[in-house]
Amino acid sequence: MQFDAMFFALAIPAVIFAGISKGGFASGAAFAATPILALAIPPGMALGMMLPLLMVMDAATLRPYWKRWDTEASRLLILGGIPGVLLGALVWRSVPPEALKLLIGAVALGFVAFQMARRFGLLVLKPRPVGRAFGLVAGVAAGFTSFVSHAGGPPAAVYLLTKGVAKTPYQATTVLVFTVINIVKFVPFLFLGIFTAQTALASLMLAPVAVLGAWLGVRAHRLIPERAFFAVTYVLLTLTGSKLVWDALA
Repeated sequence: MQFDAMFFALAIPAVIFAGISKGGFASGAAFAATPILALAIPPGMALGMMLPLLMVMDAATLRPYWKRWDTEASRLLILGGIPGVLLGALVWRSVPPEALKLLIGAVALGFVAFQMARRFGLLVLKPRPVGRAFGLVAGVAAGFTSFVSHAGGPPAAVYLLTKGVAKTPYQATTVLVFTVINIVKFVPFLFLGIFTAQTALASLMLAPVAVLGAWLGVRAHRLIPERAFFAVTYVLLTLTGSKLVWDALA
């Protein structure tokens, strides 16, 4: 990993963007930092570098949303998320670097497709009563995708939106759930060698940027229109996701 001007030109805005998303917009675009960084460094290193930064963001955003979450939804997503993380760790051992790049790119494009389908009415998630099994399955999917690409937001979103959780409880629930999931991810990341001395150094240098992004996100929760923020997110994810898929297939 080269800590040159190009690295910081990508990493600083990516981490700030992730912090704003986690702090104010229910983590939906926080994983955008991973495919952006994967354009410059190996995907595994991008994942290893981002996890401590995501944990810093979790710590910075947990207090403002303390006890404002949906308790039942949080419990089910966490109970499902833990085995989902373990499943992701098992799959990781058999995934070569190019396949991982393809997976991260595909998840990025899938996220954009999911949000566009909602935006244009092709996928309507009407609030309705949902069973415990739905929450547990969503948690497993969130834990798995969170482990392999820091992209647990979409599965959790499907469950929370279908359940009809309001804006701030929705935000608080994602903060709590992914705080726990990221803590659980730390141990397998360590034993699988995803963390390295270089990723640790990069995380340390970018930790103040992560705190700044999270602080901006909390402040922006009521100020920045969600549509404007995610419009930029979708463009970035489409470009980076397409580039990762192209590179992997090439």
